[in-house]
Amino acid sequence: MAGSFEILKAGTNSFRFRLTTEDGTVVAVSPQFPNLKAVVAGINAVRENAATGFVVDRRNLGT
Repeated sequence: MAGSFEILKAGTNSFRFRLTTEDGTVVAVSPQFPNLKAVVAGINAVRENAATGFVVDRRNLGT
């Protein structure tokens, strides 16, 4: 089974999502979105971009 996106209320009029693995480990937590339509768009953006995203190693920046 794959991980899941959980939509959560974040205050009275805002939402956020978190991405969890199948064992419940939280992998990512989103910023707040003003409405349900926006949080769903955020989830779709993560789904579309995660598979093709580059891994950027920033450990050596500033040295």
